[in-house]
Amino acid sequence: MLALIVRPALTSLGDLKPGTSAFNLWVGLLFFIPVAIGGVFGLLGGYLADLVGRRRVLVWSILLYAFSASAASYATSVPELVVFRCTTMIGVSVEYVAALAWLAELFPYPKQRESVLAYTQSFYALGGLLVVGAYYLAVTYAERFPTIRGGHEAWRYTLLSGIIPAIPLIFVRPFLPESPVWREKKSQGTLKRPRIRELFRPALRRTTLITTLLVACTIALGYGALQHTVRIVPGLAEVRNLAPRQVEQTVSNVQMFQELGSLTGRAIFALLVVRIVTQRRRLRICFGPMLIAIWWLFSMRQPTAWLYSDLEFSSPPCSFNGLHSFWGNYLPRVYPTHLRGTGESFAVNIGGKTIGVSAALLTTQLANVMPGSGAGVRLSHAAGTVALLACVAGLIGSFWLPEPEGEQLPD
Repeated sequence: MLALIVRPALTSLGDLKPGTSAFNLWVGLLFFIPVAIGGVFGLLGGYLADLVGRRRVLVWSILLYAFSASAASYATSVPELVVFRCTTMIGVSVEYVAALAWLAELFPYPKQRESVLAYTQSFYALGGLLVVGAYYLAVTYAERFPTIRGGHEAWRYTLLSGIIPAIPLIFVRPFLPESPVWREKKSQGTLKRPRIRELFRPALRRTTLITTLLVACTIALGYGALQHTVRIVPGLAEVRNLAPRQVEQTVSNVQMFQELGSLTGRAIFALLVVRIVTQRRRLRICFGPMLIAIWWLFSMRQPTAWLYSDLEFSSPPCSFNGLHSFWGNYLPRVYPTHLRGTGESFAVNIGGKTIGVSAALLTTQLANVMPGSGAGVRLSHAAGTVALLACVAGLIGSFWLPEPEGEQLPD
C-alpha cells in the first residue's frame, strides 16, 4: 500500500516536491521507521505467541492493523501519518509470525504442511491486488465518495480500505482452532517458557544468525528496489505529460502487474516446494532468477525505458515472492515448539524488518547522488545497485544455511 500512496501523501501533507532531497528523505523514513518499529514489536509478538497462544495473538494483531490503516487515512501531518503507519506495521509484523507458527502446527504431515504454508502465502498477493483495485477505484471515482478531512484524496480512501481484512475475521473468529501442539503442551505443563537468549545457544546460534542475515537480504530486495518501481513511473517519457488522473491510473496498472507477478511467484513456489528437497537448493533457485531479473529491470544500460513497456512480465516480483514464501516454509522447521514464534520473529522482524528495510533509506539517499538525466533514472540506478548487492550477499550466505533435521517439526 505504501508504495502507491507515499508520493501523493507526502505531496499533500508535507508540500514536498518529488525528486528533491527532502522528498527522498521522507520517502526513506516512511518506509524505514514504521517497518523497523514493527519489527521490534513483532519480536515481542512472536514471544507472546509462544507464551499465550498463536490464535489469540493472530486475531488481535489483525484488528490492530485494520484500525491503524483506517486511522492513517485521517492523518493531518506527515508525523501523524508516520505514527499510524508504525502501529499498522506492528500489527502486520506480529500477525505474520503468529500465522506461520499456527499453520505449521495445525498440519502434522510434512508434505501437507509444506503445501498449506506455500499456498496460504499465495493469498498475500491477492491482498496486494485488492489494494491496487482500491487505489484505482479511488483515483477514478474519488469525487463520488464521502469526503475525508474535507477532500477527495485517493490515497486516503486507499488507506481506509485497510479495514476490509477485519470484516471476515469477525465472522470466522469463533471457528479458529488453537494450535493442537501448543495447546497440548500448555495443558500438560510441559511447555517451556520462551527465552530469546536460547536462540544464541550453540544448538541454534548458527541457524539464528544465518537466517537473520538471509531474511535481511530478502527484505532488502523489496524495500530497496521493488517498492520504488511505481515511483519511477510518473517520470517516464510516456507518462509525465499525461493528466494527473491518468498518471495515477498508470501507476496502479503497473502495480497490478507487479502483484500478478507476486501471485505467480508464490504459486510456482507452492508447486515446487514438495519436489525440491534440500533447502539450500530451494533458496538458490529463488535468489538466482532474482539476480537476473533485477539486473534486467534496473539495468544501467536501459534504466527506465523498459520499465513501463515490459513490466507486465513481472519477473522480479515473481522471483521475490517465491523467495519470501521460502522463509514461511523454512522457519517453522528449525525451531522447537516453545521457541517457534520467537525464532521466526527474530529472523523476520529483526533481520528483515529492522536490518533489511534499511535498504529503503539507502536507495533513497543513493538516488540523490547517482548519475542520470532525471530523478526517475537516478532512482532506478540506486534501486538496481542496492538490489544487486542484496542478491549477491544472499547467494553467498545460502552456502551456510542449516538443513532441517528430518521432516517433522522440532518438538
